[in-house]
Amino acid sequence: MLSDVQINQQAVRRPIQEIAKELGLGDDDYEQYGKLKAKLTYQGIERIMRGVDHGRRGKLILVSAITPTTAGEGKTTTSIGLAQALRKTGAKAIAALREPSMGPVFGQKGGGTGGGYSQLVPMEDINLHFTGDIHAIAAANNLLAAMIDNQLHFANPLSIEPRAITFRRAMDINDRGLREIIQGIGGKANGVMRSAGFNITAASEVMAVLGLSSSISDLKDRLGNICVGKTTKGMPVFARDIQAHKGMAIILKDALRPNIVQTIDGTPALVHGGPFANIAHGASSILSTRLALLLGEYVVTEGGFGADLGLEKYMDIVCRCDDTARNTLDLVPDAVVLVATVKALKLHGGADSADLRAPNVEQLQKGLDNLTRHIRSVQRFGVPTMVAINHFYTDSEQEISAIKDHCRALGVECSIAEIFAKGGDGGLDLAKKVQSLASGPRDTSQYSPAYDLDDDLETKLTKIVQRVYGGRDVQFGADALTMRKWLEKHGFGRLPVCVAKTQYSFSDDASKLNAPSDFTITVRELRLSSGAGFIVAVTGEIMTMPGLPKEPSAVRMDIDDNGNITHFY
Repeated sequence: MLSDVQINQQAVRRPIQEIAKELGLGDDDYEQYGKLKAKLTYQGIERIMRGVDHGRRGKLILVSAITPTTAGEGKTTTSIGLAQALRKTGAKAIAALREPSMGPVFGQKGGGTGGGYSQLVPMEDINLHFTGDIHAIAAANNLLAAMIDNQLHFANPLSIEPRAITFRRAMDINDRGLREIIQGIGGKANGVMRSAGFNITAASEVMAVLGLSSSISDLKDRLGNICVGKTTKGMPVFARDIQAHKGMAIILKDALRPNIVQTIDGTPALVHGGPFANIAHGASSILSTRLALLLGEYVVTEGGFGADLGLEKYMDIVCRCDDTARNTLDLVPDAVVLVATVKALKLHGGADSADLRAPNVEQLQKGLDNLTRHIRSVQRFGVPTMVAINHFYTDSEQEISAIKDHCRALGVECSIAEIFAKGGDGGLDLAKKVQSLASGPRDTSQYSPAYDLDDDLETKLTKIVQRVYGGRDVQFGADALTMRKWLEKHGFGRLPVCVAKTQYSFSDDASKLNAPSDFTITVRELRLSSGAGFIVAVTGEIMTMPGLPKEPSAVRMDIDDNGNITHFY
């Protein structure tokens, strides 16, 4: 049996010029990064955006999933496979996906480019340095951090309170030793000594800002709006006060341009932006999504982790991202596909992870409560919804039938996707059902966010807990209460809220599997991401700098003398 990396390397890779031509791009619309990668030029972006005037827009399909488990749900693989299958039906289909972070690639997760015969190409490049976007984001982030410390070093003209600085440095590797540090030791020449720390780049507010920016001017405004801390009198200090935003935008000038690659069978893909969904909004860039909608008939994008995280944030943050240049409801999905697996449902039903290959309809049926809650919460957002069963060879006919019967009873369509083993051919039924689901006239009048922007922060969080998570209420720790008062005092109360929560449970306790109820979410910290345009509510044990597992994926990787990666994860 071939490994993912062998399948990827043996694929017939189309020159990127062919992919660009299929998208309808001219030579001036993109810039090549080798034979298999390219970036759109600003000239190309402007030309494509002019299509708005002609009323062109493809159908947007958002792929989400049930609550993740250690068995893996294959959401990215399904997203890629669905785009491949849609193209096989004769439609002009594009995958619009996030860039993987090297931290998880070398950590516990491994690669983030799909698997089997539904992968992105070139897998090795995309999982590593790609076109340098994430490195640029880290550099821009760290320029701001350095300029903050420079203010402190040279007489502190803005009266920044060193103990109230909230902006942290970033790097794209998991390193628990950098979560909390003391910087500036060694004397006056090395700066002001203070407590500080690092985020992984995907958790940086600069990553979120880039993912939500629609132009260079929008990017500069958002970068300038990043709140880095407080003055000695408790007033907010912004990146624009330090005059860092222009230099940051210069570093990010190429990173803002979406990347063009392909799937293993040559389906076009725009891969751009990479915010995590458990600690950020978890979607590919709005710029790449909007461009894809103008270039294709069907665009398949993804909300990170389960629907309670990535999809909720997509619907409540991304869909109403403040872009006054156009109707923000253009990002509301035309259909949602929820990915489920037999293995994951059995785990939610109480199965032991060692026994997942053995058929067990009883445990699977118990785990269907998790699927039901996700279906119902997605439907409350007012978008058509269906279920894709990501098929494994160990799945029994009885187990598959149980899921189908359950979906039928709930009134939602269901399809078996064999895209890992068969690529687009294994997703043709899914593609046709998606086309049927999204076939009607576009109607965003049914779009219903979980909360209103005029709701206060507690009300917003309570509505998310009750409407999306199935819990009872929310409570604030002492630090969060103090910050909540400060946020409301300084006019940040209307911002959307981004819940930083474990991906393994509807609750903030990762051990509570399936569909727990009557629980309370405890917010231990509130963080202002005013550049990105939301407030982060930190719950449970969520950390913005992951650590490596006991045996990282890095120890299983290798490369030969010709530069070929022989084992990737």
